[in-house]
Amino acid sequence: MPVRSCAGNPPPGVGRYAFAAARVDVPDSGVFRIHFFADALFPLKQYRLFVCTPVSGLKKTIVSCTVRVKFLQADEGFPPECKEYSMKKITAVLLLCIVAAGIVCAGGKKDTGVDNSLEDLKARGVFVLGLDDSFPPMGYRDESNNIVGYDIDLAAEVCSRLGVTLKCQPIDWAAKEQELNTGNIDCIWNGFTMTPERKEALAFTDAYLDNAQVVIVRRDSGYKTLADLAGKTIGLQAGSSASDAVNASPAFKDSLKEIVEFKDNLTALMDLEIKGVDAVVMDMVVGNYSIKQTGKDFVVLDEHLTTEEYGIGFRKGDIKLRDEVQRILNEMAADGTVAAISTKWFGTDISVIGK
Repeated sequence: MPVRSCAGNPPPGVGRYAFAAARVDVPDSGVFRIHFFADALFPLKQYRLFVCTPVSGLKKTIVSCTVRVKFLQADEGFPPECKEYSMKKITAVLLLCIVAAGIVCAGGKKDTGVDNSLEDLKARGVFVLGLDDSFPPMGYRDESNNIVGYDIDLAAEVCSRLGVTLKCQPIDWAAKEQELNTGNIDCIWNGFTMTPERKEALAFTDAYLDNAQVVIVRRDSGYKTLADLAGKTIGLQAGSSASDAVNASPAFKDSLKEIVEFKDNLTALMDLEIKGVDAVVMDMVVGNYSIKQTGKDFVVLDEHLTTEEYGIGFRKGDIKLRDEVQRILNEMAADGTVAAISTKWFGTDISVIGK
């Protein structure tokens, strides 16, 4: 049973090539990051490859290592903030990245054995929340392109009581733990399911919502049970708890014809609507909300794959920050703030904080 990815396609007639380069950011703080990520890559005969910002400052402390590429159409003007590199120079930069990656020990936060996470946050004055910004109602973009949602309202109130500013940082959900461990975000707060593996790697708050992994189908499909999907194609978000739930149900997984991975749940549901897939596995909270808001002719099967809980994930060593956020959430539950936010988004108080 194959698994394929639908993360996006190159323009018509343009192939994929395994070229990559690095970009080094050197902010005024004196600490720089080498950004390094994989993307759809195109032939150099049609695109020129650039590396933005000079690669000076390599003597400074490296806090993360990723691969980033920048492609420009051949007839585009040369951007003044970028410097063109020959393939020889690109190779040299990549070698520097590889060496840097070897000395960055599983992330950008140096482990001193002292937990200053809460003090550091208050000194910075900004709380960076990592999220998938297409995950309604937990966190998504509204018609004005503002990031809103249940989790966002909770986090905004927590930040207000902490005396810091909330910054919502969209991330690649498949790389969420890397974003956290490299210090790009302070927490993962976006309908984040607590699994035994994640609990080993991260510091979680107590659960704040109950959830389940469910299967959504078109109402006219005739599918009523998981067994009805034998030989069919399902969709799910790459790197999600839905993927974990399917993998944890080998009999169900083996019965399928194909699993298609999407960047986000909304894209998966659009593919379901046009009959690209026969069903979508996703979070019950998100699925029910989406069906209610969009009015799409979908139904949720009564048979669930798993039940689970949402929590807020912090770096393993950031216990003081985790505990302070938990204390404030408990305070918000006691004074009725959590119930009010829950009722705003779900019509009733479904939170489990302090219960």
